[in-house]
Amino acid sequence: MSSFKRSLIQLHVFVFLAGLTAPLGNLIQLNGLFLVFYRMLLTVLALIPIYLLHQQPAKVPLKDKGKLMLIGVLIAIHWVCFYGSIKLANVSIALVCISSVGLFTAVLEPFFFKTKFIWNDILIGLLSLIGILCIFQFDIHFRTGILVGLVSAFFASIFTIINKRLTDQYTTQTIQTFEMTGGLGFLTIVILGIGLFQQTAFIFPSQKDWFWLIILSLVCTVLANHLMLSALKKISAFTLNVSLNLEPVYGIIIAIVFFQEHKQMGIGFFIGMSLIAISVMLQMIRVLSQQKSK
Repeated sequence: MSSFKRSLIQLHVFVFLAGLTAPLGNLIQLNGLFLVFYRMLLTVLALIPIYLLHQQPAKVPLKDKGKLMLIGVLIAIHWVCFYGSIKLANVSIALVCISSVGLFTAVLEPFFFKTKFIWNDILIGLLSLIGILCIFQFDIHFRTGILVGLVSAFFASIFTIINKRLTDQYTTQTIQTFEMTGGLGFLTIVILGIGLFQQTAFIFPSQKDWFWLIILSLVCTVLANHLMLSALKKISAFTLNVSLNLEPVYGIIIAIVFFQEHKQMGIGFFIGMSLIAISVMLQMIRVLSQQKSK
């Protein structure tokens, strides 16, 4: 097998593992806050030895350490809302809401970098938002989950935009280690604060939850990141970005097969999902045409 084909396989395994994070979150019985806390804890425990032993630790200025850890806080909020959306609605709804990241990014990025609006991106993003609104209108019992899912997408777009300026300066291992540490520290403070204020007991996972958390953290976070880095040695970032459009598709298919979620959905979901699928296809066609014209 050629190295290029091996890289393509690694890429699609990475995308599949990314799509698997939502169904795994549905299997774990913890609420969104504790689920993300344990996911980040296990990820940090795995990343720190890798960061210290398997590469020359990068010298990161204190200012950039603060930025990376702040981005980790945004990631933590995004994950808590994402898994909260799953608990309040279901896997498919949460993944559908993530499709609005493109719209939020198209609107917010010009404000961050003082650039012009790309109206094609905004229009395509609006089409996916109309699809979400269709689900919101028809499937009333999913409304809270949809709102929380949209908040998740909003924070995902923010940390993605901020991350752009740092990805060229540091390795992915360095970025991920500091971001996960920052997110873990933030969630620790939040959980301790809630415990003191409400005098609630600290929640520990069951044995079954520990099993799924280990899979989620080590396989779908640490291993998935390694596969992505290995694939990028032979394929372009453009190919990676196009392939990532398959992430919600994989997740929804898994949710339908294992959780029979299609039986919970009304007509609004299928209308909305069709509009979102069209928006994804239009975006892929647009990006491919831009790449060919270069």
